[in-house]
Amino acid sequence: MPRPNRIFVEGGFYHVYNRLGRGERYFERETEAEAFIGLLREVVERDGLTVFAWTLMSNHYHLAVRAGVISLDRPMRSLQQRVTRGINARNRVYGPLWQGRYRAKLVADQRYLDQLLVYIHLNSVNAGVVEDPAQYRWSGHRELLGRVKKPIVDVDEVLRVFGTSRRSARAAYVRRLKGATEEEWIGEEPGRLPWWRLGRPPKGEDEDPETAVREQRSREELGPEWRPALEAVDFISRGAGFLSVEVDDLQSRHRSRDLVRARELLMILGVERYRLKVKDLARVLRKSPDGMTQTVARAIRRRTDDRRFRVDLNQLDRALAKAKV
Repeated sequence: MPRPNRIFVEGGFYHVYNRLGRGERYFERETEAEAFIGLLREVVERDGLTVFAWTLMSNHYHLAVRAGVISLDRPMRSLQQRVTRGINARNRVYGPLWQGRYRAKLVADQRYLDQLLVYIHLNSVNAGVVEDPAQYRWSGHRELLGRVKKPIVDVDEVLRVFGTSRRSARAAYVRRLKGATEEEWIGEEPGRLPWWRLGRPPKGEDEDPETAVREQRSREELGPEWRPALEAVDFISRGAGFLSVEVDDLQSRHRSRDLVRARELLMILGVERYRLKVKDLARVLRKSPDGMTQTVARAIRRRTDDRRFRVDLNQLDRALAKAKV
């Protein structure tokens, strides 16, 4: 029987990690490390994740991320599955690549956020790979120092944790790294870290499921328990009808406020709750996948800031779920 999807708190900070199985160390190879980072960048941009820290070691990875509207389970499953297919194909092997499902811990206490970032970016130092984290290529540390043109880390968001200006925040971040080398927890395995030990859930669980479900249901205002399986073309057609707009208008180049809002509602609902692919929705709307990815990102921000948008989104969700297929 398949394991149920996890429920993640929107806007929550998570420490995510996993290890390769079979005693493999594939990421020692530059080509495999580059492939992993390329896929990580892709799912982060596609699903609107905010990355605060990351590192890739020879046989495992760590991420510090803030979950968005799209469940964290979607990008993480996609990342691991695609990495598995690629490595197995290139090395002509079969079977599971990872030790199991990725582990994810909600870091609810903000006191531990800076410790999490420091822990991840000092991983290569603690492993004895380098003496200075700036010497390690497969990490977000160099991105925070401004040495990478296209960072995966959201540099501005991270630096706000450490200061009010980029210069002062970077200095504070570097001081925090240097001061952490003597901390007792810095070399521990994830399960023994302070933020993992707090409120430890039952064995086999990453967080209290009842609390997570309650928070999720509150956010979605008791949205529908069941949603019909719809193809992208049917989803857009039905959604347009409920929004009282024409599909032809959605497909046009017109950018009136109502049309932009309708596209955002349909894209975020289709991707987040109906598990439709951006490229399929984009094809129906006759737009580019990149453009529709940006639409989803805008909708994520609007959903956070605009209560009316959240209400309209949940109303559209319920209307589609109640309609006869």
